[in-house]
Amino acid sequence: MAETAWEWDETLYAGSAHHYSVGRLPYPPELADAIRTALDLDGTGRLLDVGCGPGSLTLLLAPLFEAAVGVDPDRGMLAEAQRTAAESQTTIVEWRHLRAEALPADLGTFRVATFAQSFHWMDRPLVARRVRDMLTPDGAWVHVSANTHQGVTGDDLLSRPRPPWPQIDELVARYLGPVRRAGQGALPSGTPGGEGEIMLAAGFAGPTRITVEQGMVVERSVDEIASAVFSLSSSAPHLFADRLAAFEADLRELLTAAARDGRFAERRRDVGVAIWRP
Repeated sequence: MAETAWEWDETLYAGSAHHYSVGRLPYPPELADAIRTALDLDGTGRLLDVGCGPGSLTLLLAPLFEAAVGVDPDRGMLAEAQRTAAESQTTIVEWRHLRAEALPADLGTFRVATFAQSFHWMDRPLVARRVRDMLTPDGAWVHVSANTHQGVTGDDLLSRPRPPWPQIDELVARYLGPVRRAGQGALPSGTPGGEGEIMLAAGFAGPTRITVEQGMVVERSVDEIASAVFSLSSSAPHLFADRLAAFEADLRELLTAAARDGRFAERRRDVGVAIWRP
C-alpha cells in the first residue's frame, strides 16, 4: 500500500492506552521549565493539547495555566488520562473525545497549543490553519519531538543490558510482516515529514527551537519494555488478532533471556521543542 493511500482510522492505537502509560518514559520536569521560560508563562491563559493520548504532556504542563483541554480520538487513551488526572488530583483539565480535524469544536481560544508525537497522524494543513485561529495574539504552537518508548542506541557500558530492540523489531516483523503497520493500513516509508513548510503555509512564523538535554541512565523492567512495544502504532495489540498471546509469549521470552535479573538499562533521549507563533 502506498503511503499516500493511508488514512487514519480509530484502531490506530486500539488496546495501547494502558501500555502507553506503563511503557513510555515520562517527559522530564525540565521540559515544563523550558517551555515556561521560553513563553514567559505566568499561570494565566489556557492550554490545548492536541492528540493528548493518556495525558502525559497535558498533565505535566497544566499547572502552568489556569485551565487546560486535552483532545484525542481514542477513548481508551482519554480514559487513561482521566484515571491519571484523578490519581494526581488534577482538576483543571477537561478531556474531549474528538479528532483534531473537528477543531475548533467551540472550545474557545488558547494561549498555547501543544502537539507531542501526534501531528503526523493528522490532516496537517487543515489542523494547522484551524489551530492558528484558536490561538490568542500572543499565543504559541509548541511541537514536542521525542522518542519515549526507547533510549539512545550505543555501545557505552551501562549498569544492565540494553533492551534488544533490533531483535524485537525482527520478532514484530515475523508476526506482522516487513512493512510498518498503522491502524488498518500501512506506512512503507514511515510517517510524513515537511512540517516546516506546512506551518509556514498556514501563516505561522518561526520556529524557535529548544533542546531539553537528558542523558541520564534509567532502569526498565521486562514488563515496561513489553508495554513499550505494545504502545507503538506499528505493534498495537489489535494488529496481532488471535496471535496476540503467542506474540507476547515470544516477546517476553526474548526479553527475559536478554535482561539481567529482569531489568534493562537505557540512556534517555533528549527532547526537542519547536515553537511557532501565529
